[in-house]
Amino acid sequence: MKKLRVMALTAVIFMVGMNSCYAQAALTIYNQDFAVVKDTVKLDLKNGTNDVKFLGVTAHLEPDSVILRDPAGKHVFQIMEQNYRADPVSQDLLLSIYEGKTIDFLIQRQDKTEIIQGKIIRSSYVPHWTAMRRYGQDYHMRQMAYVGAPGNQPIIEVDGKLRFNLPGIPLFPALADDTILKPTLEWLINTKRASSFDAELSYVTGGLNWESSYNMVAPEKGDVIDLIGWVTIDNQSGKAFNNAKIKLMAGDVQKIIPGEPGYDYEASYRVLSRLEESSGIPVTEKTFDEYHLYTLNNATTLHDRETKQVEFINASGIKTQTVYVYDGLKINRNRYRGWDAYSIRENREYGTESNTKVWVMREIVNSKANHLGIPLPKGKVRFYRRDSDGQVEFTGEDLIDHTPTEETVRFFTGNAFDLTGERTRTNYVIHSNENWLDESFEIKLRNHKKEPVEIRVVEHLYRWNTWEIKQQSQDFVKKNSNTIEFNVKVPPEKEQTITYTVHYTW
Repeated sequence: MKKLRVMALTAVIFMVGMNSCYAQAALTIYNQDFAVVKDTVKLDLKNGTNDVKFLGVTAHLEPDSVILRDPAGKHVFQIMEQNYRADPVSQDLLLSIYEGKTIDFLIQRQDKTEIIQGKIIRSSYVPHWTAMRRYGQDYHMRQMAYVGAPGNQPIIEVDGKLRFNLPGIPLFPALADDTILKPTLEWLINTKRASSFDAELSYVTGGLNWESSYNMVAPEKGDVIDLIGWVTIDNQSGKAFNNAKIKLMAGDVQKIIPGEPGYDYEASYRVLSRLEESSGIPVTEKTFDEYHLYTLNNATTLHDRETKQVEFINASGIKTQTVYVYDGLKINRNRYRGWDAYSIRENREYGTESNTKVWVMREIVNSKANHLGIPLPKGKVRFYRRDSDGQVEFTGEDLIDHTPTEETVRFFTGNAFDLTGERTRTNYVIHSNENWLDESFEIKLRNHKKEPVEIRVVEHLYRWNTWEIKQQSQDFVKKNSNTIEFNVKVPPEKEQTITYTVHYTW
């Protein structure tokens, strides 16, 4: 039997910068499209004002989140000014810089080349989407509409006539000294004493995300499955992280969307418990503030615009249970939208439509005894079953929420083909003056399989809060204040009927 393996995510990266002021960096990825970067900047400060540039930060850095400090607390300095430049040089950017000016264009005609001059009336440059993070989505959309509405085409004047495209390859003058090739942080730092030390840089950035997913494979017969869990990392930050050491911080973190005060921008994780090591992969755990950190000592590289998957669970021999659920109540939400409890109680047609589908549910106890016993992060679950020829067939998928240990995971995989249900109201009596109402239902379950099944019949008591069951054809379980459940055994190729009457008072 395979041992369960766990691997998951944050990243520690060794970076080499263009100006040699980089050292070891750390990157923590959250699953709400943001990350926290911690880096080391080697500062060599002179007495007075110093101009420091840090190249190679992400393209979605939040400038107001930047923290630059001496972790040892021995060196005193003051940041007089900070600039974040996230528009590296490109053809569109240079076109925007030279708007209103005349430049050369190279035209290739068969074997001949020609240089013509054109005046840039309008460029096709669209500002960087960081504006959405800083000022909110509405602002960003207005700016995009303003810039991009005319078709996002440049306008070039050649020989007194306008062209809505480039007449050739633009030939720009040499780059200015302040042109950047990568997203850059610039500081004006003032200090009264010359010093050289490693400063700590931290900032929040967008463009990095992760999510978990699970693949469950069952044999041709039976419900003992193999489980493979993946963490998928998506790097759209505008920066590559080489030789990254991966960790996962587990806990519930709240983040506010810039420009939208009070909106919860939350990244949710659950703690992964310490598990047995296998295949020589050390997994260590420690408590960090209100969260937990898990470390995997295998390095990886996250390229920009790359989606990478890392296996973090691999377990076998997991017992599952197939559960059939019939919820016969069918409500037209549009028809009854806005109805209050009094209107629902008085309307005799409410709740009389019937759903005929029987749901197929899977249940898994998340315990060590069942070869799991780890808090499972929320994600997509796909269920497969092997056919008699060994082929793995897809049989459904669902989303699960964060699930702690010793809890039961439930997910929906589809509707049963050979099971049907029929729900009919057989009686409705209301005496408004005496403040009571009786309602009766008949539920028929048909099993077209060649083996017996047990179906959980869920009934919603929606007429009023105060009720009692006056008559029932079999025992039921009260699930909450307005839901009951019958467990009905249906023989193969047979039909089973249950009835009940509910008495409401108010």
